[in-house]
Amino acid sequence: MVKRIYIGWLIWMIGSMLFAQQQKYQIEGTVIDRNTRKPLEFVNVLIAGLGIGSSTDEEGHFCIEQVPPGIYALQASMLGYKTVTTSEYRVNHRTPHIQIEMEEERTQLSEVTVTASPFQRITESPVSLRVIGLQEIEKAPGANRDISRVVQNYPGVAFSPIGYRNDLIVRGGGPSENRFFLDGVEIPNINHFSTQGASGGPVGLIDADLIRNVKFYSGAFPANRGNALSSVLDFSLRDGDMEHNSIKATLGASEVSLSSNGHIGEKTSYLVSIRQSYLQMLFKILGLPFLPKYTDASFKVKTRFNAYNELTLLGLGGIDRMKLNLDIDGEDAEYILSYLPKIEQETFTLGGVYRHYAGPHVQSITLSHSYLNNRNLKYRDNDESNEKNLTLRLRSVEQETKLRIENTSRWGVWKLNAGIELNYSLYTNTTYQQIYTNVLHTFDYHTDLDLFRWGLYASMDYTTPDERFSASLGVRTDANNYNDKMKELWRQLSPRLSVSWKLADRLYLSGHTGLYYQLPPYTALGFKGENNNYVNRHLDYTSVSQTSAGLTWNPNENMELSAEGFYKYYKNMPLSIADGIPLSCKGNDYGVIGNEALVSDAEGRSYGVELMFKWLIVQRLNLSSSLTVFKSEFRNRQEKSDYISSAWDNRFILNVSGTYNFPKQWSVGMKVSCIGGSPYTPYDIEKSSLASAWNAQGKAYYNYSLYNTERLSAFGQLDIRVDKMFYWKKCMFGIYLDIQNITASKLRQPDVLMSTGQIENPSAPPSEQRYIMKSIKQESGTLLPTIGITFEY
Repeated sequence: MVKRIYIGWLIWMIGSMLFAQQQKYQIEGTVIDRNTRKPLEFVNVLIAGLGIGSSTDEEGHFCIEQVPPGIYALQASMLGYKTVTTSEYRVNHRTPHIQIEMEEERTQLSEVTVTASPFQRITESPVSLRVIGLQEIEKAPGANRDISRVVQNYPGVAFSPIGYRNDLIVRGGGPSENRFFLDGVEIPNINHFSTQGASGGPVGLIDADLIRNVKFYSGAFPANRGNALSSVLDFSLRDGDMEHNSIKATLGASEVSLSSNGHIGEKTSYLVSIRQSYLQMLFKILGLPFLPKYTDASFKVKTRFNAYNELTLLGLGGIDRMKLNLDIDGEDAEYILSYLPKIEQETFTLGGVYRHYAGPHVQSITLSHSYLNNRNLKYRDNDESNEKNLTLRLRSVEQETKLRIENTSRWGVWKLNAGIELNYSLYTNTTYQQIYTNVLHTFDYHTDLDLFRWGLYASMDYTTPDERFSASLGVRTDANNYNDKMKELWRQLSPRLSVSWKLADRLYLSGHTGLYYQLPPYTALGFKGENNNYVNRHLDYTSVSQTSAGLTWNPNENMELSAEGFYKYYKNMPLSIADGIPLSCKGNDYGVIGNEALVSDAEGRSYGVELMFKWLIVQRLNLSSSLTVFKSEFRNRQEKSDYISSAWDNRFILNVSGTYNFPKQWSVGMKVSCIGGSPYTPYDIEKSSLASAWNAQGKAYYNYSLYNTERLSAFGQLDIRVDKMFYWKKCMFGIYLDIQNITASKLRQPDVLMSTGQIENPSAPPSEQRYIMKSIKQESGTLLPTIGITFEY
């Protein structure tokens, strides 16, 4: 009887959901003048793509009624002002109050022309910039709302079919060459279990529920975003709702999250999110040899003291624990468990941004502090019962305190942005590590390094009154007190120039050239040798000169086709003395990179062509396809040897991704991804079989004299995602199914060289004893289904 009642209740609930009446909502907001901060009357505000809207009253307020639920952008237009298209907002029972800022038109027009194009153009970065909206973040197939995976839909961004990682590899550059900003506050990394000295990891640190949009720069970086060589991700977070308080719960592939959005009093809004993973459970079911677990929290509090002054406080932090799954059997697990350390990490960033609006001038002060505590522990054969088995014990702490003071001014067709940055860094490291080169070395050292950094930047933008031509000239310079070369600002002078010309209606020719610098990672700067001396004091900033040019055509307001060529030339790349390869070719595995002896003797180049097509129809279609054909290579500058393929030289990347919205709030998405085979290096069998060498790192050594002379096969996979949303008067419920690699495609990798643990010559001296070796077949590619649930009240 009870069972029948339960089944009947379940059927009734499902039926109620399926046949629930379609709700309609309203959008409210205010339109103000950007300079005067005063409300604007008689502004036409439309929902882009729907054609419904409203006008503002004498207090600048507007209200649009009877709006179907979904994700929309708004457009505001008025005679004498530039037409503005906002970021995307979710319309439901908790649609936030939207504030729109408008700027006076430089020339008086006889009529207002409203353009519904969602594609943005920025004078400082007319090429190599993509703006990722809320709908794409929410529903990208195969991404599970992880922004690092969403970015992989775009030109020049590679993905790895090997392992469960989302390292950001952009235009042939390494994962250490990217920088991340959260509402103007720099954060060291955006991943849990990040590789120290790089930035990648298996899962994102930022809760997608807090993100409004993301500006992704694969080149043409703004002058106020320094220390990047390959990409900049600039996150804009939502503001809390000044009208209502709400709670949202999400049950996803790897975590459960709880977020709240609302206001405290009449002047302060807030966002807060807490997530707890159950990734250990998922990885254990999949039979993986490592079991990660994480917790993270983030918040944003914004206070508007008055129309001219506001303060934003931000926080982001995570706690990571990775243990080894010693209960599984099999040669694959045996191999990974032989070298992978146990990892514990804590990381956080706290920051504040004060902004003052003074007519055409806006001043901002940004102060932040970041912290990373990384601990790695490894025993030979994972036997912790005897300290003699210890091969690695590392505790490393990175702390950065940053201050940036900036002013932005606008005078008609001109815009000036200028600022100064100060940075104090403290890096401590206590390491015990066994390393085998030609003989076994034991490093046991403590580092306590403090570093002062400073920088200046400025950029001037110009756009003709008819907006047919624009140009941006910028310059930046950075220095620090690590060594005498790095102290001199003129050595790191970083000029850049962008231009764009409107050849015809909806057709643009744009270009950029610039020189960029990046400081080597703290792991390299603080590394000490056997004599307890800093062995890398001679290192220099890495530089890259970038040139790109492209054509962009918008056949209509919903489509964009672009073709862009790029060329990057690297100088002073840190080169490993032990194996002769650049540090930038490392970092796509767990642990630490950079803690070795290096010289700034490598140079490299990456060049190619990117094609992209986007088609956006509001509430119907979001289609994106991209093709990148490129080469990435390096050489030793001192030896003037031939160029060698870098670790990221995949030669081509193809992505086709689309989401279609059906009636009754159903949507289906699909993504096809293909990537050329990665180069790889054969093993050094002689060195790997030495017992002392194997025991030092627990895995085989590569023959770097044959570095990247072999290549894997190309790989492709298909991801799908199905969403269903339910909207009621006071709540929202959503469920989705995301299946990565639904075709279960497999990538055949080279056989792994593995020790059997048996000595083949036990009578030889210990330094000459060798293990009997064996080969293990390797392939990657797993079908990974995910069910996610969201509920907002």
